[in-house]
This record gives sequence, structure tokens and C-alpha cells, in this order.
Amino acid sequence: MESMRKIVEIAGINLDDISMEQAVERIYEFISSAENHSVFTPNAEIMMEGITDKNMKALLNGADMLVADGAGVVLASKLLGREVTEKVSGFDLVKNLLKAASQRPVKFYLFGGKPGIAEKANANIICDYPGAEVVGTRSGYFTSDDEASIIEDINSSGAEVLLVCLGAPKQELWITANKHRLKVKASLGVGGTMDVLAGNVKLAPDFFRNHGLEWLYRLYKEPWRFKRMLRLPKFILHVLGIRVGLVK
Repeated sequence: MESMRKIVEIAGINLDDISMEQAVERIYEFISSAENHSVFTPNAEIMMEGITDKNMKALLNGADMLVADGAGVVLASKLLGREVTEKVSGFDLVKNLLKAASQRPVKFYLFGGKPGIAEKANANIICDYPGAEVVGTRSGYFTSDDEASIIEDINSSGAEVLLVCLGAPKQELWITANKHRLKVKASLGVGGTMDVLAGNVKLAPDFFRNHGLEWLYRLYKEPWRFKRMLRLPKFILHVLGIRVGLVK
């Protein structure tokens, strides 16, 4: 499976050049295999963190599938002449997996969010995606002393796909640290997906999503994210530096 991967390298980070449909198919291949696989969905903020932090870069490059989540990452690939097929956001990937489960059943475990959020997301999944089976839920509030019981609960649930919504880089660190202790076949780090599934957070309107302006909508809704969002222009400037030869 690794030999079949088509990779696009951006600033030393190896993204899968893959469509949404192909990403869903790849996860079904993972489900049919004997091992657990890690799937990460970095946006421009996380990519910039990977550029400035060698440990984060190693985490990202260690994923079994790494998809471009966000217009900034897609733009970077175009600027470097290594354009990825399309944006594959974490939420849209999960949504397409849930839809596909109506024809090809999948067992999911929901891990993350504030207490009660995963249960609320499960209730909405039952209504909106009747073919998807959620076999367990757990909030994202825990200590290191709780990890053994969390892993035991996930393993005993019979889940095939684990949705880990702890936020970056906590979710990537957690998945990587526990990858070989988990009996699931695919562990997805998908950030705020749980809150969207629960109905607590709304996606940006289609206009913003279709024109690569989700960051602007998020900034309008959550102005406290301003400092963190400065990583987006830093990321694009870094990529432009690579393009003109100022940055290796």
C-alpha cells in the first residue's frame, strides 16, 4: 500500500496527492488490513508548525495518510508547481466515510470534545447517517492515568475507525504514541469535527468554503484565534521563499 502512495513534498512535509474519493477508498483498504493506520489532516497552521518544529514534522511524515486540509495548503502546492488533486478536509473526509457506511458498514469510536459532545454527535449520526454504527464514545478530557482504560474501552468496542478530536498537535501525538496499542484499523486526527457533528459549531457558508476563505469566516466568528492564524501568511511566505530560492 505504501508503494502506491503518490506524494507531494511541501517544505519537507510529505502530503498524499489524493482525491476525496481515493482517500475514502484508502481508509477502506486500511479497514481490510491487519494493522492500525494513522491519518492526519494538516491545515496551513499545522504545516507551519511542522516546518518550525522537527518533532511535529516527524509526526506528520510518520502518518500512513496525510491529506491537505485547507485552501492554504492547496495554494502552497500550486505555488511550488506540485499541485495536490484537491482539498481533503478532516470534516469532509469523516462525512464521506459516514455516508459510505450506508453501503459498506463501518464501526466508529468517537473520542474527543467536552463531556457530552461525543454522545451528542452520536445522536446526530444516528439520525443523519443511519448506516454508520458508533460503538463507543469518550470525551477528550482525561489524564495520563486514564489512558489505559480509554484504550481498553476502544479495543473492546470492536471499532474499526477511531475519530480522535483533541486538537493539534495533541491528537497527532496521542495517535502516534498509542498506535500499536490500539486494535482499530484507522485512527483519524480530525480536530473540531466532533463539535460540528454535535451541532455545536457550524461550518463556514459554502461561499467561504468554495473560495478558500474559511479562515476569514473563522476569524470573524472567533477573533481570539488571530494570533494563531498568523501562521497562515507565514506559511505562504515560507513557500514563496522556497519558490524563489531564498529558502531551502
